Amino acid sequence: MQMESRNTTEAALHDYKMGLGIFTEKMPELAEQYNTFTEHCFREGVLSKKEKQLIALGISLYSQDEYCIIYHTKGCLDQGCSEEEILEAIGVTAAFGGGAVMSQAVTLVQQSIQHLNQLKQ
Repeated sequence: MQMESRNTTEAALHDYKMGLGIFTEKMPELAEQYNTFTEHCFREGVLSKKEKQLIALGISLYSQDEYCIIYHTKGCLDQGCSEEEILEAIGVTAAFGGGAVMSQAVTLVQQSIQHLNQLKQ
């Protein structure tokens, strides 16, 4: 099972790199500008590369982008994140995801119920 998981992860990274290569051939200027931009964003700065990878992993999880989840999990490991740091970042992401649902539920959904029930009358 662990070998299957490893192969799936490696295959996803390979597929992404292959797709990016094809895209770069077809849209070289756009790909170059995008790569320059993202490389700049992930440079060491006030936030460390490690912190930036943890943020990127959280956003990837929240947006449910499987390729980015794999890519930024690798980025976290490459930057020296421990499993505990990764899991803690996942916890924050899960709290935020749940918080987004709750904030919409206690505001927009409840307001909509009130307005829609008024329209029935």
